[in-house]
Amino acid sequence: MTRKITLAVALIIATVTTSRADEGMWLPSLIGSRIADMQEKGFKLDAEDIYSINQASLKDAVVLFGGGCTGEIVSEAGLLLTNHHCGYRQIQSHSSVEHDYLRDGFWAMNRSEELPNKGLTVKFLERMEDVTGIILKGCDESRNEDERTKLIDENSKKIIEQATAEGNGLRASVEALYYGNQYYLFIYREYSDIRLVGAPPSSIGKFGGDTDNWMWPRHTGDFSIFRIYADKDNNPAPYSPDNVPYRPKKFFKISTGGVHEGDFTFIYGFPGSTQEYIHSEAVRYIGEVSDPQKIKLRTIRLGILKKHMDSSQKIRIQYSSKYASISNAWKKWQGEELGLRRNRIVAKKAQYEKKFAQWAEGSSYSGLCDSLASLYKTIEPYRFAGELYNETARTVELASYASRISRCFSKKDGNVTFDKDAAGEIASAFFKDYCPDIDKECFIAMMEEFAESIPEDFMPEYYKRMILKYGSVAAWADEIFSTSAFLDENFIASLSECDIEKAEDDIIMDFYNGFLKWYSKEIRPSVERINARIFDLNKEYMKGQMEYSEAVSDGRAFYPDANLTLRVAYGHVKGYSPADGIYYVTSSTIKGIIQKDDPNIFDYNIPQSLRDIYASKDYGKWAGESGEIPVCFLADNHTTGGNSGSPVINCNGDLIGINFDRVWEGTMSDIAFDPERCRNISLDVRYLLFTIEKIGNASWLFDEMVFVD
Repeated sequence: MTRKITLAVALIIATVTTSRADEGMWLPSLIGSRIADMQEKGFKLDAEDIYSINQASLKDAVVLFGGGCTGEIVSEAGLLLTNHHCGYRQIQSHSSVEHDYLRDGFWAMNRSEELPNKGLTVKFLERMEDVTGIILKGCDESRNEDERTKLIDENSKKIIEQATAEGNGLRASVEALYYGNQYYLFIYREYSDIRLVGAPPSSIGKFGGDTDNWMWPRHTGDFSIFRIYADKDNNPAPYSPDNVPYRPKKFFKISTGGVHEGDFTFIYGFPGSTQEYIHSEAVRYIGEVSDPQKIKLRTIRLGILKKHMDSSQKIRIQYSSKYASISNAWKKWQGEELGLRRNRIVAKKAQYEKKFAQWAEGSSYSGLCDSLASLYKTIEPYRFAGELYNETARTVELASYASRISRCFSKKDGNVTFDKDAAGEIASAFFKDYCPDIDKECFIAMMEEFAESIPEDFMPEYYKRMILKYGSVAAWADEIFSTSAFLDENFIASLSECDIEKAEDDIIMDFYNGFLKWYSKEIRPSVERINARIFDLNKEYMKGQMEYSEAVSDGRAFYPDANLTLRVAYGHVKGYSPADGIYYVTSSTIKGIIQKDDPNIFDYNIPQSLRDIYASKDYGKWAGESGEIPVCFLADNHTTGGNSGSPVINCNGDLIGINFDRVWEGTMSDIAFDPERCRNISLDVRYLLFTIEKIGNASWLFDEMVFVD
């Protein structure tokens, strides 16, 4: 049997086939192939309004915020909205016991009060383009795998250098799509003077905490406000008092008309990572091995952190961001595991693979699924050991800190230099948010779990020696956390170029290097070698799936897996049924906040001002049709991590909300989208506006926004 369909034709098919339900994360530059479907579902603009390099378009109002979230511009003076949890680290960095902006919120009352943030950047996408031919030039079958990889890297480097030659904040990356069947160049302009403008109290911005995270109904005012600054010519520039607000090519108008079941919505953002086309063996490992192990380990760590945070306001401030970071994936994995099992994704993929194999008999794709299954089984113990290392030894805060300090030493031609200023900044930031008692307790728990979980054949010799030397993990921890010089805040001040051995030979560096050496020599090489082979086979499998879909006319839509590049996802405001006899409506209101309000629980103890407003019903113009303030709403847009902070836009291209989460029952959408349960959760923009005015008393910000009904 021969397969004559070309990859180019397959990719065209991938973009024009009607999608199932509202699944899909579409490249903006190719949105013209989806625009008819979008318009049929209610969208009133055209493809050029979404993405254009010839005129201002909606893409010019969307930014990659901080490297892992999305933000949107809402004024001609560079005002930026994103999630509270996306700006959490910046809010926390400005907080202290005396000025607890996490607890009390922060509101600048004019531009002079806006707070600069070191290290925070935003990136605007200038353009994207298909560079497959350039990147794969010379990568013919005569070259082996290593040679092709090297050539792709060299070609990518050249095109990135050309794209950023102008400088002036330009950044670029070449990203593989469809497992390397296609390559795209993404060119960004990066701004680094980003200032905090406003943030609600955590009891609004993080209302419900980890209990409500990933759950519906939600009542979380998950937003924070920043402003982008530039030089007088509107170019990127480091922080300076002389900088002025950035003047965007485009900003979103804000709709105050509200949302209703069935309304068209689309999300413009930077989804992080999905694996929609992987083999059933890969899914089995995720749902039955990886997720359960990681959930177990993080449950233990979260319990330790919570115990200490509940006992001290200082520790609560220090560890709030760390706790949230640990908890977010922990709860997501629980929903993912449940969803994969409930939807029988492994069995469904196995059934698909059986049909694919029958179709592929006698072709170049023959035996492909069996080969992938074998490789996934081979890599499993190595991948498990690597994940166990990441969730145990690599979570020791003191070890991570010591390794960063050690990198401030550099050796060249026999000479040693020490960047004392950089080390001092690292130390200052570390000790501001560090509690050795927590770190020690977590060390003991994680090292004991490591020993219990790691297969005997993979146990590091270093670990065995330490247990033989100290007799127990607890005794080992006693030695580390009583003798390491890195526990002394003044240790860095005493170091010089002559003290490199003092730093490198410290007991915590011995721990760090002992595990790193094991992972680097015994685990990572096997993972990388097998993964490279898996990637190559997945490239062929991806092509095969497209050809198979065309051959059997199954109507399957193919979109590139998310990789933190700009995408469009569209759908409708829509409720769902999580279980028999239950149906969740699309919107929540302030009434639910009052029902959950509990002064005895930090995450549910709302500001007294909010209670007073509810009692008086002093909602201003922000109440919905029910007479209450709308808070959050559901839609069936396909989202994932990275979409946090993404603008939720109505049929006219106006802002109606900010995406911040998914429902727990649908978190397996990174692997398999379930149209019945996969829902994204968004903050209703009217609650944001209400909070700015009534809680923050910062309605001066409205003067630069543009509102539409």
